[in-house]
Parts: sequence; structure tokens; C-alpha cells
Amino acid sequence: MAGGGGAFDDPSPGSLEAARKVLSVAALYSSIDAVLQEAFPRGEILWVRGEIQKIIQAHSGHCYIDLVDPDSDASGPIPVLSVKCWRDAWRRLSGQLADQGVVLAAGSVVTIRGHLDLYAPRGQVGFVVEEIDVADMLGRQAAARAALIEKLRTEGLLSRNRALGRPLVPLLVGLVASPGTEGYNDFLGQLDGSGFAFRVLVSPTQVQGAAAPQSIASALGALAGAGCDLVALVRGGGSKADLAAFDAEPVARAVAMMEVPVWTGIGHTGDQSVADIVAGMAFITPTECAQAIVGQAAMYWDQVCDSAARIARSASMALEYAGRRVGTSAELLCSHALRRLQSAHDSLVTRRARMTRGALASLEAASDDLVRRAWRLGPLADRQLQLEAQRIEARRKLLAAYDLDRQLARGYTITTDPDGHIIRSATALRGGSVMRTRFADGVVDSTVTKAPGQAAS
Repeated sequence: MAGGGGAFDDPSPGSLEAARKVLSVAALYSSIDAVLQEAFPRGEILWVRGEIQKIIQAHSGHCYIDLVDPDSDASGPIPVLSVKCWRDAWRRLSGQLADQGVVLAAGSVVTIRGHLDLYAPRGQVGFVVEEIDVADMLGRQAAARAALIEKLRTEGLLSRNRALGRPLVPLLVGLVASPGTEGYNDFLGQLDGSGFAFRVLVSPTQVQGAAAPQSIASALGALAGAGCDLVALVRGGGSKADLAAFDAEPVARAVAMMEVPVWTGIGHTGDQSVADIVAGMAFITPTECAQAIVGQAAMYWDQVCDSAARIARSASMALEYAGRRVGTSAELLCSHALRRLQSAHDSLVTRRARMTRGALASLEAASDDLVRRAWRLGPLADRQLQLEAQRIEARRKLLAAYDLDRQLARGYTITTDPDGHIIRSATALRGGSVMRTRFADGVVDSTVTKAPGQAAS
């Protein structure tokens, strides 16, 4: 239709914006920000609880966390809250977490305090954190630790390794540690300076960080069939967060399931770790753990020396007693011979008195008979005394042959294995066998480098 002002005329832009209430992007975000400020004023303290889905510590020093509702239904879309912790606040909060042994990682449920933040350039509503409720996290960690300990007790694993007891003489030691660390060097330094022939099989591992629990468990498993007398699990001091791996279930189970005693030397000043609780023995430093191993070997060595001293004393007493018996036997023989001579003399006197009353012929016959008897008695007594003297001398020589100290002084030696069993044949030895040789003036330990039928190692 011709003419203006009709119902079908094109509306002006101004009238359209007025009718539609068109907002600019900046005005829209300004309105949203106003609504947020009305609902959540900046000065209002907001506490939010959520599960960490992702955490990133940027090179700038800031920390970025994605939180989700831990109780949300996983079948539908999960709301995500973007949390920012600026550099200065994160430096303070991360120090507090480390002091309390708290590690933030994916899956951790946290309660945080801060305020909402609308970032218009990206159209993102986020949350700026100012505080993390450490007490709440510590309570959950303590509950989880207590639950793990009770679970291990129910399964009979809490005291399983401790029931293996102490090895008699732990000379082959498995070591689970991080090579080159202070704790590693302190442990080996104690063994090297002990004077005992320790052999150490090192199974390297990480001792902190997210991968540490599985790394420690794998390192323990690598020593399971190595024939070690015991296994030492050591780490130098650190914060509670640094030692968190030793409270992990994989480490506790690996320690409990070892078929040889596990001794721990984990540097700490507070509560024992779960690994300490399930271990055969626990010490607060690697140095003390190594000193205990050295002490166990020294105790065995002292027992060996005491046994040798007791044997020597017993042998000496036996020889002294035998000597007294030999002397007593000689005295008895002499006394018996004297009694026999006295009896013979008395008999001769009696017979002589009777013969004097007889005829001269009888007297002469008796006298002849007396003379013959006298001649026989003298040599007989001498021969008897000589025989007894020979027997006594033979017994003295036989007893002297059993004198261990005399044999050692003559240049003989006694060679045993470390358990004290006498080695009687070279065919019983193998390359690497340890021999203990006793001389008159001391004991020497040696290792076989080549045995009959074997090449030198």
C-alpha cells in the first residue's frame, strides 16, 4: 500500500531495540555480575565442598583446580567448578598442606573458602580460593588410615611379617631405597664400617610422589626370591606429605606378604607409618635400622666366641681330671704291690718258724723253696710295675692327643663353615663359600674363589 505509517511499514532500528530490550555483551555480563553480587556479595564467606577432578600447578605459581560434586549422579552431565588459587595464596596454602602431610590429587575431596569470580573475557564463572579446610582432610585421611589398619588386622596381615622373627645372622641384606639419597648412604655406611662381611642387594625405588607406592611395592617384590636374610626399607627424613607413600595400601600389603623379615628405617618424628606397623621391626632412621642389623650379626659372633671358650675350658678340665685319675691309679697299684710283698714276707716268717721245728732236711728243703720264691717275686713285681707304668704313659699320650690347644700350637688348624660345621673335604666347597679357619693365635674368615672342578670366579 502506498503511503507511510501503515501496519506493514518497516520498523526503525531504535524501535526494535526498545521493543526487544537488546543488551550489549558488556551490559549482559554487567547484569549477570550484578545478580551474582546480589546473591553472593564479595564480602560474604563461601564454603564449597567438592571432589578434585583435575589440579594444575602452573609455572607462574598459580594453581588451577576443577571441582565436581562427589555426590552427583554420574549418568548425567556433571557440573564443574573452576577454582583458582593465586600465587601468593597458593604458596601459603601449599606450605600448610605439606606441614600436615596432606597431598591434593585427583579424587581428593576438599572443603574450600573463597568468593565467586566472573571472568567476562571467557564468559566463565569461577571461584577464587583463599583457604582450604586442612582439618577436614586430616580427619578423612586419619579415618582412611585407621580403616586400612583394621582391614589388614582382619586379614591377618598386621603381624604376619613380625611373626617371622629375627634372622640368626643377617649377612645377605636386601635394600629398598632411592640410590644416592642421604638415607641410602647412611644405611650402607653403617654396614661397611661394621667389619662384618655383609652383602647388599639393592632394589631401587621412588620414595615420594604419586608413583611411589607402586614403585616401592614392585621393588619389594623384586627381592622376594633373592634369598635375602632380611629386607630393609629405608628413607631419610621429610615432611608428612613426603612420607605419604608409606601409608599407602600397596606398600603395606607388599611388606606384610614378604616371606623374609622386613625392617624399616623411615625418617620420621611423628606417628609410625602403616609400613612401620606391618614390618617385622621399625626404626626411626636408616642409620638405626642398619645399626640393628649390625648388632644382630655381632650377637651371633659373640655366641660363637663364647661357645669356643666353653669348649676350651671343658677340654682343659677333662685333661686335668684324667691326670688326677692316672695319678690315683698309680698310687693304688704301688699300694697293692706293697701289700702283696708284706703278705709274702709274713708268710715266709711263719713258714720259717714252722720249719725250724722240723727235721734238718725239711728245713733245708723249705729254705731252698723260700729262696726260689724270693727270686721269682722280685722280677714279677718289677714286670708288673713296668706294665702299669707303660699303661699310664699310653694314657697320658692319648689324653695329650686330644688337647686342642696343643694341636693348634703344633701348626694344625680347624676349618669350619660360618655355622660352625667342620669342613672335611674340598669337594664340599663352591666358589663364594665362606670358610672360618682357627689358628693357635686367632681366627681368619676367607672366601673360596676357586673350588675343585670349578673355574675361578
